[in-house]
Amino acid sequence: MTRNHFQPSRRTVLGGALAALAVTGTGTAQAAPGAAAWPSEFPLPDGWLPEGITIGSRPYAYMGSRADGSIYRTDLRTGEGGVLHNGGTGLASIGLKLDGDGLLYVAGGAGGTAKVVDARNGELLTTYQLTRNAAPFVNDVVLHRDRAWFTDSRDAVLYGVPRGREGEVRALPLTGEWVQAPAGTNSANGLVATPDGRGLIVVNAGQLYTVGIRTGHATRVALVGATDVTNGDGLVRLGRTLYVVQNRLNKITVWDLDRTATTATLRGTITDPRFDVPTTAARFGNRLYLVNARFTSPQTPETTFNAVAVSL
Repeated sequence: MTRNHFQPSRRTVLGGALAALAVTGTGTAQAAPGAAAWPSEFPLPDGWLPEGITIGSRPYAYMGSRADGSIYRTDLRTGEGGVLHNGGTGLASIGLKLDGDGLLYVAGGAGGTAKVVDARNGELLTTYQLTRNAAPFVNDVVLHRDRAWFTDSRDAVLYGVPRGREGEVRALPLTGEWVQAPAGTNSANGLVATPDGRGLIVVNAGQLYTVGIRTGHATRVALVGATDVTNGDGLVRLGRTLYVVQNRLNKITVWDLDRTATTATLRGTITDPRFDVPTTAARFGNRLYLVNARFTSPQTPETTFNAVAVSL
């Protein structure tokens, strides 16, 4: 693995982890005993077509399938796993997040849906139809306050699904400085909460935006050290450190945020020869785990896929 100008201090890693726990309610503040011996690469089923990955407070990764909406669970300690939730023809599981109550919130891609799946037994609990648009792409999700917020890469709107309870979906139109890109999945994608918890950070068409969750007003984040985050996909935030997965560039850029997330300063880059168009990332201990979507390779039932881990 190659790192350029980036080595977080112990205070940054642990302090950021605790801050992230306070916002999301998931994750773990430090590596488990013996974690250094855990595998740093593990396979997914052939033809899986992965896109999203999430990890909670226990050492299990959950990864969705673009092929049929199934969800795979892997034990990070051994690299062994199996299908937790079976999807079906015409379904997809794109971004996903695990809540502290054991519920998985899953973005449904072109189906325009959000699913809630029980992470303990794989049971589908609820399906929300977020939009009736003819060509949506519900892409990623973050858990923040009382809702799971979803992006739609083909519409200037966020959708808020109630967490752990019944209720109405909230559609939040994006205004202000938001620039809707042409149809395609390089527009609104990954999202995280801001460090102060008052809004969300969304990556959109190579730029970062802060979005007020009461108003939908979007403000472009000023980038220092680079002009854009081309091919920006999944986001991970630890305190004021933001990790941006830039999929087809096979790299993760690392940014320092100011308190209100109005400015992001490039601190460094993480690359690894095992990256093969990584899309999203999830943290456990002192590692980031990423799935390789392999968009530049044949997307067939015989194509092999995997997930890899890099150290923070």
